[in-house]
Amino acid sequence: MFEVVIGLEVHVQLNTKTKLFCSCPTSFNHKQNTNTCPTCLALPGALPVLNKEVLHKSIMLGTAIDATVNQTSFFDRKSYFYPDSPSAYQITQLYTPIVEHGTLKIDFEDGSHKIIRINRAHIEADAGKNIHDGDISKVDLNRAGTPLLEIVSEPDMSSAEEVTLYLKKLHSIIRYLDIGDANMQEGSFRVDVNVSIRPKGEEKLYTRVEIKNINSFKFIQKAIELEVARQSEAWEDGVYEQEICQETRLFDQVKQETRSMRGKEEAADYRYFPEPDLLKAVVTDEMLEVYSKIPELPDAKRDRFVKDYGMSEYNAGVVTSSVEMAHFFETMMQEGISAKNALTWLTVELLGRFKGEINITNSPVDAKKLGHLVKRIEDKTISGKAAKEVLDKLMQENLEVDGVIEALGLKQVSDTGAIETMCDEIIAANPDKVEQYKGGKDKLFGFFVGQVMKESKGSANPQAVNEVLKAKLG
Repeated sequence: MFEVVIGLEVHVQLNTKTKLFCSCPTSFNHKQNTNTCPTCLALPGALPVLNKEVLHKSIMLGTAIDATVNQTSFFDRKSYFYPDSPSAYQITQLYTPIVEHGTLKIDFEDGSHKIIRINRAHIEADAGKNIHDGDISKVDLNRAGTPLLEIVSEPDMSSAEEVTLYLKKLHSIIRYLDIGDANMQEGSFRVDVNVSIRPKGEEKLYTRVEIKNINSFKFIQKAIELEVARQSEAWEDGVYEQEICQETRLFDQVKQETRSMRGKEEAADYRYFPEPDLLKAVVTDEMLEVYSKIPELPDAKRDRFVKDYGMSEYNAGVVTSSVEMAHFFETMMQEGISAKNALTWLTVELLGRFKGEINITNSPVDAKKLGHLVKRIEDKTISGKAAKEVLDKLMQENLEVDGVIEALGLKQVSDTGAIETMCDEIIAANPDKVEQYKGGKDKLFGFFVGQVMKESKGSANPQAVNEVLKAKLG
């Protein structure tokens, strides 16, 4: 039996307005090669200047993962040539990174936890982007020089499930801190997975294989499963040492396989040396104090929701899984409604109506409006059934809750006098049913409720109808 050993390198694109070493904008999707200057094009004589905001965001991450923030860090030059890297080197931090020795707790469905150690998070400049168009390859350098934080875990994960939990938690923290949009499809949250196997019980680490730049949690899980199967088969066939080498592989989602790209370089191959054009990066005591003030993180928010709103850990985890969902819920709660109803109408009713590109960030029904709708259920202005009709209308048109209730004639009748009149009429029209009910056929009570609701065209308050009928039927 084999044990899986997995470590991750996650490249997070920071959401600064300008690049790491120059004032070019970092905006996504601009016309190719327009957000460039002599510095990010690495033209002779152009010198880099560190973007202070990158230090700010790095300190925030270090605080969030309970890591050491080095108040003095250095930049190094990593030599390699790719078409989308105009300088033929990358400025990074090898020897003294900005952040070291952090931890991240992952939570399993059964309530257990595991701590994943984070070796480091270092600052580096991103490359550009290759665009392959048939037989022609083009290079867009708009992204060249965009600031990245590379977050490197220790090889503490042992399954695709643990990897997914780690990445989702890290992704959530980045979004809560608002240091990056972490959009996997746009390449601002890129994952390299290092996988190896070893006989169960051994401490030795065997040959690791890196799977490069996978852009969805689903594909990461599949790539790991395929690679573990490939390595296990080679071991069982006695060809592990011949077939498994330290290399970089890619995941082919169409063919459902990992495929060799190139041999994996060692540190010596990159010819690292101290970056001659940059001073050391210094974080002052004042900067450390100011930048360490971070927003409430997902775990803390989940615990507070459990305590303040009486929610289960599972439900609180669902609501706090994304910063957008958590903020949506808390805005709903400002309407003075119950947490239970807010949770149901957010996670079941609203999310159940999302289709295509619609999500919590661009929902046609905002948090205040949904909270107001729930309030109208709780103050018995409308029934839960009618509220679903109102929500359907609000998803289609930008209208106010009370206006839709009036326009659709859904206002609930709670006036006891009006309900008593309707109940008297139904009882008078069905003497035989009354006699049967009083003779012991209790199920006929539902018949009377149904008749009154039909008479009121669904507008009568069901609770009031029940109370009046019970009193009148005895």
